[in-house]
Amino acid sequence: MGRMDKVLLIDDENAILSFLHDVLINLGYEVEIAHDGKEGVALFEDNQDLDLVITDIRMPRMNGNAVAKYIRSSDRSNIPIVAISGFANEIKKELFDLTIPKPFNLQELVDAIKRLK
Repeated sequence: MGRMDKVLLIDDENAILSFLHDVLINLGYEVEIAHDGKEGVALFEDNQDLDLVITDIRMPRMNGNAVAKYIRSSDRSNIPIVAISGFANEIKKELFDLTIPKPFNLQELVDAIKRLK
């Protein structure tokens, strides 16, 4: 059997992190968690086997657009990136494979993740 898909989840809201973490684990994913963009970029560098990045946009230290820009200029620029945000107008859509507004419908997010695989 192949390895589990690995997701990097970046959000500064603990409630959203723990909720999405549990959902993804239940779907059979391995999950790495970061509480802001800087931590997210560090985890991106530490985990060469990521399959998907899900990031909030408005965060301290480094926002989601900056995270996506960093990933897009890396040697793994083709990794799917999903933006989740309550501030849709702040999302630089060209950097993301998918954008999902907060509050999001859980089924919508799950379907989106499955489509990106």
